[in-house]
Amino acid sequence: MRRIQFTPDLLPSDVTGVAVFDQESRTFEFRPGAVFANLVVADEINRASPKTQSALLEAMEERQVTVDGTTYELARPFMVLATQNPLEMEGTYPLPEAQRDRFTARVSMGYPDREAELAMLDDRATVDPLQRLAPVADAGTVSAMVAGVARLHVADPLRRYVVSLVEASRRSPDLRLGASPRAGLQLLRAARAAAALSGRDHVLPDDVQEMATPVLAHRLLLTPDAALARRTAERVVGDLVAAVPVPRRR
Repeated sequence: MRRIQFTPDLLPSDVTGVAVFDQESRTFEFRPGAVFANLVVADEINRASPKTQSALLEAMEERQVTVDGTTYELARPFMVLATQNPLEMEGTYPLPEAQRDRFTARVSMGYPDREAELAMLDDRATVDPLQRLAPVADAGTVSAMVAGVARLHVADPLRRYVVSLVEASRRSPDLRLGASPRAGLQLLRAARAAAALSGRDHVLPDDVQEMATPVLAHRLLLTPDAALARRTAERVVGDLVAAVPVPRRR
């Protein structure tokens, strides 16, 4: 695991790596960047410039990095988690559509409730909770879990349901940019994971509906009229879920 603190002066080479000239061998030697890890935490990703943000595009989609014409494979499993500051804050750069589309889901943490904040004050009074953290899995275990989830059964009507949701977003009068084909792939993968967490070996429409908002909402762009009407992407997704017919058992 590696953490990258995104700042306005962070360079793409800090993320991907750079070729350094070796005086003794008279050759260029590649020095891997922070993205070479199983789990990469991009902290405050929207504080870096779009040029630096784009350094993650190839890594997140192809699981590889290309520097000076040479491609380097990343370790498997590979995952990027990112945090971002509210877009209203100064010194932030909104993530472009291509960058947001590569994130499977977006989850808004919000503020902890009162009891959680009180517990936090107690926990941090004398000891840093981070010191008590211990590994709960290794790369091999995670890879096996990913492979197991991919084998969950998805009936053909359910696949068509996912495609119908994605297509409906492209026809919505509230959206100027609907969901991409990648969104449908990620929605089905997330639904499989939800089914596995529920202890089932097959996916239900409920799994798709449960994951629709976190998987689709951050990929959508509202029309100016919808934004003026204070519509949200989350609400639009909810309307789509309510409008698209759910497949029924025969």
